[in-house]
Amino acid sequence: MPKFLAKSLRWQMILLIMLGAIINYLTRSTLSVAAPTLLQDLQITTQEYSYITAAFQATIMLQPLCGYLLDVIGLKLGFAIFATAWSVICMLHGLATNWQMLAVLRGALGLAEGSANPAGMKAVSEWFPAQERGIAGGIYNVGASFGSMLAPPLVVWAILYYNWQSAFVITGALGLIWVAAWLLLYDAPKKHRRLSAEEAQHIAAGQEAHLQGDGTRPSIVSVLKMRNFWGIALPRFLADPAWGTLSFWVPLYLTTVRHFDLAQIAMFAWLPFLAADLGCLFGPVVVLALQKRGVRLIDARRGAFTLGACMMMGVAFVGFVDSPYAAIALLSLAGFAHQTLSVTVITMSSDLFKRNEVATVAGMCGTFGNLGLLIFSLLIGGLMASVGYTPFFVSLAVLDLVAAVLLWVLVREPQPVLAK
Repeated sequence: MPKFLAKSLRWQMILLIMLGAIINYLTRSTLSVAAPTLLQDLQITTQEYSYITAAFQATIMLQPLCGYLLDVIGLKLGFAIFATAWSVICMLHGLATNWQMLAVLRGALGLAEGSANPAGMKAVSEWFPAQERGIAGGIYNVGASFGSMLAPPLVVWAILYYNWQSAFVITGALGLIWVAAWLLLYDAPKKHRRLSAEEAQHIAAGQEAHLQGDGTRPSIVSVLKMRNFWGIALPRFLADPAWGTLSFWVPLYLTTVRHFDLAQIAMFAWLPFLAADLGCLFGPVVVLALQKRGVRLIDARRGAFTLGACMMMGVAFVGFVDSPYAAIALLSLAGFAHQTLSVTVITMSSDLFKRNEVATVAGMCGTFGNLGLLIFSLLIGGLMASVGYTPFFVSLAVLDLVAAVLLWVLVREPQPVLAK
């Protein structure tokens, strides 16, 4: 283990959270990679597939419930319960025999997996001082893109050597292994026996005093009245459809439009998520670079988001290029750009809200993000046969630019007051 990891418990904790995010996104991405084989085997239409993905998006919008429970019962126990649930549900996908069964299972999976983002942001807010939260959030969000990147080769391997059912069993079993590690290794800073006094002081000294919270239960009604909540939630509503398109529809797009076979999907479908990994780290680096030039924290985050939105304009040209490899390159740019802006706006919940509200706020913002994704996915399923994918790729670029404008207009930066 590198020396800085051995001495810094907070970075070990965020790596553990990142592993959980990898499993979370690996299990949710298993269906999209298996879709070309699964849809043919079970005789499921594209329209019915959109219903299956919609079931997931409908229940993952219950993230506020997940976040509230994590705030109330604690991150360690709460996240273990949710992770166990999503792992078992993923394995049960292998028993599905029609699209209705898959829809029910995807709905249950969405409810359990909606805990990942609130859990990650709660851990970041508890374990890191303000200056490090961006990088910590970026590392945690690497798990989302890395899990999605891992899915194509792993799932294709399982299908080729066994069957599509085994892919769900394997990815679900990996989740149960992670739960055991989580229960063994994780705890809150105030309870963790391995946290040194020096590191505890470093964390406390860099956290804003006005965001410490009073230990009371968060009020969803109060949060809904806050301007800054809408300043995060509405941009996520507009920006998150890009991630859903990459996760749920790109394998089908490559199969039906670009005529990729299963082996080619295994070779190329993970590239947008590799680029997304880099975007997770690029966004926080941009924020730090702007801060070194005197830009305040919230403005630096808005600047990084805007840069990502500008780069997202490349996705508009996916449908216009002749080369399938050029299309892959533009989709990879979209993955990089989306995670540049996504990790930035997600982290802002820990910059603007109290510690006892962060998971709830992150879950509520996640609801809006997934509502946008749900609507977009249903539109693709209903209109793709008549208009194709190209209008949807163009709209993704436009939506992110509008999201950047809303972030600048709505969010108000609180005065930074550091704890003594």
